[in-house]
Amino acid sequence: MTTTPPLRKDAARNWDRIVSVSRRLVDEGTPLQLNDVARRAGLGVGTVYRHFPTAEALLETIAATCLETLVAHGEQALADPDPRRALEDFLFRTVEAQVTDASLPPVAAAPADALPRTTELKRSLWSIGATLLDRAREAGKVRPDLAAADVVPLMCGIAYAAQVHSGTAADRVATAHRYLAALLGGVRTTAPEN
Repeated sequence: MTTTPPLRKDAARNWDRIVSVSRRLVDEGTPLQLNDVARRAGLGVGTVYRHFPTAEALLETIAATCLETLVAHGEQALADPDPRRALEDFLFRTVEAQVTDASLPPVAAAPADALPRTTELKRSLWSIGATLLDRAREAGKVRPDLAAADVVPLMCGIAYAAQVHSGTAADRVATAHRYLAALLGGVRTTAPEN
């Protein structure tokens, strides 16, 4: 395993400035263009390109924190002895992240990743989700015909619908939770325990 040497203080400040400006642009819905990021960060274009060779690499860097948090939640869900609760909690966290972090949907949907770390995180999430679904299916808590490959498009559909039909971030989360609860009610094999 190779390690990357720490950045010099000025390089670290520039990296932070690039990421901060980019985060604001993503949150505003502005497409990332490295020349625009450089201008808004008050840095030379070469400085931005040295840190992030592509806009995709920059976007993935922004999304990494959210992906890491989801993986951590997924690992906690794997420790939950109740397979239905574990799956549902994981799905609620995932859809919430999709509607509150604008960097996540395009990174999750990208057919290829710019950074190896992104690939690793996405694989971890997929593996965790598949394991949680398998556990719930084996326990008879969800329909036996629900496949892991079905869950991702369903979650994306819920997130998209919540984005389209809601205003504020809080509204989007509430709408996504409501839509996901309806979906989960349809895939359960038994009524939830209270």
